[in-house]
Amino acid sequence: MTKLQRLESLGDLGRRLREEEKILVLANGAFDLLHVGHLRYLQGAAAAGDYLLVAVNSDASVRRAKGANRPVVPEAERAELVAGLGCVDAVIIFDEDRPDVVIRAFRPHVQAKGTDYRADEVPEAELMASIGGNVVIVGDPKDHSTTALVQRLGK
Repeated sequence: MTKLQRLESLGDLGRRLREEEKILVLANGAFDLLHVGHLRYLQGAAAAGDYLLVAVNSDASVRRAKGANRPVVPEAERAELVAGLGCVDAVIIFDEDRPDVVIRAFRPHVQAKGTDYRADEVPEAELMASIGGNVVIVGDPKDHSTTALVQRLGK
């Protein structure tokens, strides 16, 4: 099975993993101009469980969040790059501004967020708690960002 999937094609992934007593971890983000901070975040997310599902923001959702000049890299390529990382088990693209639809569909045990968040500030924390999951903060300090890279390139 390819790592690149559609939301619908993963079906009952969350239920299957729970039956196998495996921990499903969800990570999400734009992953525009993949850099070492992304890698460290995803490696930390993978270490929080047994199966790492990464939800990549669509081009439209990145534009809404970051502005008309973003993303730099199209969604299909960003998803393919993330899927190419050994710590990632599956990748989907989602169009919403927050991954609530993904959380409701798969009911992950853990949602991993980067160090630019505090656990009590994660927008999806209440939803995660309502399904019996929790939020963990992983990765290195927020010393790397696509926005900083884009600024350095003069975009």
